Amino acid sequence: MRLFHISHTDLDGYSCQLLTKEFFKTGFFLNANYGLEVKLSIKKVIELIKQLNTNDEILFLITDLNLTYQESKDLDSEIKKLKKDGYQIKLQVLDHHATGQKSAEKFDWYFLDLKRCAAKITYDYLNEEFNGFSKEIDTWINPLINCVNAIDIWLEEEEQNFEFGKVLLSMISRVREINNVLFADLNRELRLFLLKKAATYISLENGNIKLDNDVHLLKKQFLNVDGIDDTIDNLSAKYLVNSLEDLKESLTVFYKEHKGLLTYTLGSISIPANAFLKANSDYDFFIDIGKKGNASFRANGKVDVSLMAQKLANGGGHVNASGAKFEDFKETIDYTEVKNYLQEKLKGIE
Repeated sequence: MRLFHISHTDLDGYSCQLLTKEFFKTGFFLNANYGLEVKLSIKKVIELIKQLNTNDEILFLITDLNLTYQESKDLDSEIKKLKKDGYQIKLQVLDHHATGQKSAEKFDWYFLDLKRCAAKITYDYLNEEFNGFSKEIDTWINPLINCVNAIDIWLEEEEQNFEFGKVLLSMISRVREINNVLFADLNRELRLFLLKKAATYISLENGNIKLDNDVHLLKKQFLNVDGIDDTIDNLSAKYLVNSLEDLKESLTVFYKEHKGLLTYTLGSISIPANAFLKANSDYDFFIDIGKKGNASFRANGKVDVSLMAQKLANGGGHVNASGAKFEDFKETIDYTEVKNYLQEKLKGIE
């Protein structure tokens, strides 16, 4: 069975994907917040499904996201078309938000339960529909999901689970070491890694405190690619440079005879940009654009980015470190749109 799983961008949402990843091992995973991200994620999954053989059994799972009634109608129509074309697809939404009530009343694939978090619903769904987890996995995953449930629906009376859940909530919300736009899969892998590691603390005395103390070390453990300890900023930069190696061709932009790298929503680029330019001598500059059009420029002495920033967007700064704001930039979750936007701007510089 091929799994396509869209989930929310918080502790509950990622915990749902921890469950399906442990159960199915492989699949296509996306994370979305509400509004445009949900629509684009569903569109992406539908496109991928259409590329499959109609003999494949498909589970399209959406968790911890309440679809609007219109989104539900549109999705139902798309699934019916796929089934008419011969696709063997099962659609299942597992939700716990009251705002999903109208959709749940209309569509049989929309399951709603206000008394459990989405991860708890997903855990029970896998047990009921697919005979559940092995004893080895269930030993650690069940207590973890109980902690997620306690904090997500605020069960303060479950004191131990609730206190541990508070640490989990903070831990997952503060994962910023890997960009979640350019490296969505790696960002998710870090979060799932932390959740699995956290499960080993639940049975310890003062496990919540011990986990809270160790989160920084656990992040460093994931990011350490060569076994040499360093600050988390340096480890993150090294990890980023390694990750960019596979993507750099698709992130490359050109300014006259100069070759540069463009990232989107990376943020705080001084250390990673410097590390990337040192490791890739054929690149002369590095640009990062934020969601609101704020841009940071870095270089290694081969091009004056202050002049580039000035000509592009009336920005400025230093020869190797400058900034600007693109006033006509439109927020998007599609990197390709950002790249096309900037490359056209760069072509226009005399």
